Amino acid sequence: MTVLQGPLADRDAWSAIGNCPIEKTMAVIGTKSAMLILREAYYGTTRFDDFARRVGITKAATSARLTELVDAGLLTRRPYREPGQRVRDEYVLTDAGTELMPVVWSMFEWGRRHLAGDSRLRLTHLNCGADASVEIRCAQGHLVPPDELGVEIKRKGTAPTAK
Repeated sequence: MTVLQGPLADRDAWSAIGNCPIEKTMAVIGTKSAMLILREAYYGTTRFDDFARRVGITKAATSARLTELVDAGLLTRRPYREPGQRVRDEYVLTDAGTELMPVVWSMFEWGRRHLAGDSRLRLTHLNCGADASVEIRCAQGHLVPPDELGVEIKRKGTAPTAK
C-alpha cells in the first residue's frame, strides 16, 4: 500500500477531486482508442488512415482522438505531401508523448501477466536481448517496491525530503 504523508495522511481532510495527477492524465488518455493511438504512434504509425485501420475505429473517432492528443501535447501535426496529392498532416509523438510510454508499457506488462491471451509477447532490451520491465526508482537509484512508495505535497521551491 502506498503511504500518504503529511497533510495527505488525514484522508477526510482533503479531496483529490480535480487535483490528482492520475485524474488529469485519465482525462487526456482515458479512452481505449487514445491509448491504442499512442501505442501505434510509438510503433511508428504517423498517417491518419493507418491509425484508423490499426486501432480499428471509425474515421470520426480517429479524428477526435488525434485532435485531443495533439491538443494535450502528446502528438504534433507535421505536414507532408505525396506526389500529385494535396498536403496532409501526419502525427508524431512529442517529448511528452514519449515520456508517457512507461505508462503504456506498464499496462502491457500487467496485461501480459494477469489477463488471458498470448503471453509470448515480451519487452526486451535490444542491445542484449534480456527481458525488460517498467519499474519505479527513487532519485538515489533505489528500486521502490509498492509498499515503500509514498505520496506527499511538495512545497513550491523546496527539495523533496530524503529519508
